[in-house]
Amino acid sequence: MKAAVTFLPASWSRERRSAVTIAAAVIGLVAFLWLMAIPMSWLPDPIGPAALQFAAGARVTVELTISAGLAGIVFGVLAALGKLSRFLPFRWAANFYVWAIRGTPLLVQVLFVFLALPAMAPKLELSDFYSAMVALALNVGAYNAEAIRAGLLAVHKGQAEAARSLGLSPFQTFRDVIFPQSFRIALPPLVNNIVSLLKDSSLAYVIGVVELSNIGNRIQAATFEPIPVFITTASIYLILTSVMTQISGAIERQLDVERHP
Repeated sequence: MKAAVTFLPASWSRERRSAVTIAAAVIGLVAFLWLMAIPMSWLPDPIGPAALQFAAGARVTVELTISAGLAGIVFGVLAALGKLSRFLPFRWAANFYVWAIRGTPLLVQVLFVFLALPAMAPKLELSDFYSAMVALALNVGAYNAEAIRAGLLAVHKGQAEAARSLGLSPFQTFRDVIFPQSFRIALPPLVNNIVSLLKDSSLAYVIGVVELSNIGNRIQAATFEPIPVFITTASIYLILTSVMTQISGAIERQLDVERHP
């Protein structure tokens, strides 16, 4: 991460450099998603004629990743609290959720939400995009739960005791003292999970979501030229994951997660 901010003035604080890095990476990501079709259209067949399709697929991939990632953090917090709960049914439910999700393939989970869930409860029938989003959120939420639980356990019990001695309620103690510290500890694995989620979102193609990998597969099926198509698809994924890694690394530095000077 240090190499990404060396072009900034050395006199700037780490927080300021990290904030600038985050802003620049976000602007760069948005610009890439909306302008990538222009330079791609200059490429020879089969990439040039499909530039708009690649751009649209990349936008769907990022939208799916962000929406599922945010929901996955909520699921992770709830599951982590459930695993630490003194109320036995909550602890059983959270343990079962984490065990079932982490023990089954993501592909099966995507198909289950899209095909099996409506058969069990017709009112829960979702579109292909929202089915993929729910499956991805549930999947990453199970992994987030373990990271958040570890963060909660890492906060010294004396912090809670000190907060209660100052008159804070249990909820205020958790909200203002325990959770902020535990979230900072859990942040590195959480952001890594979200970056990995971008790549895992490629499995959404099996239920018809028109994201990046689906676009690549359609174009190679129509043109019978897999080499340039999949090199282009992989390159776009590489750019997206690189930008998101820069954003996540800057967030860690902004919150001083690694305690670097």
